[in-house]
Amino acid sequence: MNILITGAKGFVGRNLVENLKTLQDKRNKTRPNLKVDEIYEFDLDNDPADLDKYCSKADFVLNLAGVNRPKDPEEFRKGNFGFASTLLDTLKLHENTCPVMLASSVQATLAGRFGTSEYGLSKRDGEKLFFKYAEETGAEVLVYRFPNLVGKWVRPNYNSAVGTFCYNIANDLPITVNDPSVELDLLFIDDLIEEMYDALENKPHRCDYPSEGAVVCGVTYDGLTPRWVPSGQYCGCPVTYKATLGEIVSLLKTFHDQPSTLTMPSIPAGSFEKKLYSMYLSYLPESKVAVPLKMNVDERGSFTEILKTIDHGQFSVNISKPGITKGQHWHNSKWELFIVVSGHGLIQERKIGTDPTTGEPYEPIQFEVSGENITAVHMLPGYTHNIINLSDTAELVTLMWANEMLDPEKPDTYYEKV
Repeated sequence: MNILITGAKGFVGRNLVENLKTLQDKRNKTRPNLKVDEIYEFDLDNDPADLDKYCSKADFVLNLAGVNRPKDPEEFRKGNFGFASTLLDTLKLHENTCPVMLASSVQATLAGRFGTSEYGLSKRDGEKLFFKYAEETGAEVLVYRFPNLVGKWVRPNYNSAVGTFCYNIANDLPITVNDPSVELDLLFIDDLIEEMYDALENKPHRCDYPSEGAVVCGVTYDGLTPRWVPSGQYCGCPVTYKATLGEIVSLLKTFHDQPSTLTMPSIPAGSFEKKLYSMYLSYLPESKVAVPLKMNVDERGSFTEILKTIDHGQFSVNISKPGITKGQHWHNSKWELFIVVSGHGLIQERKIGTDPTTGEPYEPIQFEVSGENITAVHMLPGYTHNIINLSDTAELVTLMWANEMLDPEKPDTYYEKV
């Protein structure tokens, strides 16, 4: 399949082009039925003759070109309607009736606060143009009304409040939030790309937009919300998120503070928090990419906390000098995993209540461990335990995970030799 992308250097275009390349050269194996041959990239700096050539060869057109922050409102029509006319006329010239996708906007609904939007009016005109083209040529037209688009490479201080907040907070710059209660409908770029893959595989998600106040199947619509129906005139991405400006800023500040607190917030798979965190990290300045950690050093070696989580404990790294024994304590409910990644050591555990000095049954369990045969060893609740560096020359490096963060007020740690 030859794919033409207009607006290829914009936010969506850049992400889409780079991801299509991973399908083209088989680095991405998640879409085995999607064969990408040529990717034609067209943008403002292309020779107009390129458009003619690409339109003659394309098997699918993704029209992402558009204007959203012009100096003159007339540029809306020129960018969102004028180029679309040129594109469709060129396809007609070559009698190419391949599928054509249009990146429109939810503002084209002209519902609610978008009722007088010049941008929305220009986008609606573009939609009408595409639907008319479909009637005239029989070509399949896929019109997507996107909400607020976010993700890596969004240009800050331009047309995305979320992009601006990410950039400014990551770079310790001030932000302004006039009304924290304002709610945004957000579509992340990676979810959009998956929908574009679906479209290329001829399985787009279709919908329509019931008018403001319309009641369909007991649901009252606001004119902005899609109703998912296979016969819908429009297309859309089913994975979007709603969040207030206040919620977004609060999360971003938590992400900003993570290197100093070491605490990772809850980021479940597929969650808004997980995707926003990824977006935030893409704006980190070089000076913040590497984070120095506090090493607690003494004559035995060192102990360094790496990462803490609210729900899933914390990670640390322990370095023991040759011949050193560390640990010699037990916990009631806390438990740990010790994973030696370098060196040669011995882990011992003894059940509390068995005391070799009084003649009681003494049955410690022990595990010889090394970085050459990496093994995760449980430190059992109610067992005093230690770790011994068996080497006379090399340090013993151990990755440690505890099922809870350390609470200095209730450490649940009691000294007792194995």
